[in-house]
Amino acid sequence: MTSAFAAGGDHRSLPVPDGLDGMRLDQAVARLFGLSRTAAAALIDAGDALVDGVARANSHKVKAGSWLEVTLPAPAAPPTVVPQAVPGLTVVHADDDIVVVDKPVGVAAHPSPGWTGPTVIGGLAAIGHRISTSGAAERQGVVHRLDVGTTGIMVVAKSEAAYTALKRAFKYREVEKRYHAVVQGHPDPLRGTIDAPIDRHPHHDYRWAVVSGGKPSVTHYDTLEAFPAASLLDVKLETGRTHQIRVHFSTLRHPCVGDLTYGADPTLSARLGLARQWLHARSLSFLHPRTGAEVTFVSDYPDDLARALEILRD
Repeated sequence: MTSAFAAGGDHRSLPVPDGLDGMRLDQAVARLFGLSRTAAAALIDAGDALVDGVARANSHKVKAGSWLEVTLPAPAAPPTVVPQAVPGLTVVHADDDIVVVDKPVGVAAHPSPGWTGPTVIGGLAAIGHRISTSGAAERQGVVHRLDVGTTGIMVVAKSEAAYTALKRAFKYREVEKRYHAVVQGHPDPLRGTIDAPIDRHPHHDYRWAVVSGGKPSVTHYDTLEAFPAASLLDVKLETGRTHQIRVHFSTLRHPCVGDLTYGADPTLSARLGLARQWLHARSLSFLHPRTGAEVTFVSDYPDDLARALEILRD
């Protein structure tokens, strides 16, 4: 295999910081350069990471002060927005500044490396909506995101002024985001707040976790309805971390029903006919970026979530 050292990649040389002393090489490389563990391991396997001039295994424990030489791969070309009709994507409201959509399951907010499915941005382009070009080209107009497997209300900026105003509103927690979730069991207390920092899972690239030193993450919840095996919750997010609701309730041992990634019971998921987490972005409230008036948009449950609720109620 040809190493990037020979090919002339982006070469970095630095001593191992004290804080990484005793850490596995793949973890250290991932932490230092913002890579996933999988990407770091692939780089090491290719001979593109040397410790004191010697190629080491991923499991090698690095020592503070050792000299680390790494050649990073060339950045991948950014994904492009391809106009593509998205069945089930409903425009709830549109004006010169914003477009509010009801996002169906299986649709990403915007293009990203490795994702070949439909996107909200591509779907809006296909029906002729002009979107703000602020930010990276593939994320134009996107001021917040919903997971591929999460349905519900999402707002996209159409004008530059709206993009700036909405990004600021989300950053300073001036947007009220309410979700409905069905979680396993019954949270105790029935109403409460989860305040626990979230960051990437230390061992699984595709998951997130409550970890010491993670980003502050706050979730408020209230039980709306209790069933023998599960509870329907109204959830208000104070922060907006990736997978926040899923991670917080999984940590409390009350994962979202159907969320096999975060420990949901597969037997219950099958009984309810769920192939994804029972999680829905129910409503979004914010000040309109042009008029300053408060606006609220609400989404009804999609068919799969509504059917699951009916089964729980029977």
